[in-house]
Amino acid sequence: MHVLRGQVGGEISVEMDAAPGVDLTKILAEMREQYESLADKNRRDAEQWFFSKTEELNREVAINTEQLQSGKTEITELRRTIQSLEIDLQSQLSTKAALEGTLADTEARYGTQLAQLQGLISSVEEQLAELRCDMERQNHEYRVLLDVKCRLEQEIATYRRLLEGEDAQYAAGLGLGG
Repeated sequence: MHVLRGQVGGEISVEMDAAPGVDLTKILAEMREQYESLADKNRRDAEQWFFSKTEELNREVAINTEQLQSGKTEITELRRTIQSLEIDLQSQLSTKAALEGTLADTEARYGTQLAQLQGLISSVEEQLAELRCDMERQNHEYRVLLDVKCRLEQEIATYRRLLEGEDAQYAAGLGLGG
């Protein structure tokens, strides 16, 4: 500015008639105070909003963490249950297979025994039929022999009578008669 004054070379004096001035400093101080008060209020409101939102989020995080942990625990328990059930299923399937094998073996064994018993029954029935035939034949022979015996006994009785009659006649002819 000194250099410019030196170049211009003259002095200028300005005088102003001004009305009594408004104290701008006071206005600026009041505006600054209002602004700072408003900024303070906005900062407190923002902090309060921030803290309430943070607290709310922390509660949600805690609840969600608890639910997540509970879900993880439940999933772990369900997996254990599934594994236990799968092991039980495999055990039951093994038992079923073993029982089916035992059943097949038992059926085969009893089938064989039944066939053997059926063969034995057939053999006994044949022997029984043969025994019946033998008994009927022997019964027939017995009747024939009994009939022959009866006839022979009748003939013997007839011969006795005849012999006794001849003996009586012979004795009467000899004079021995009685």
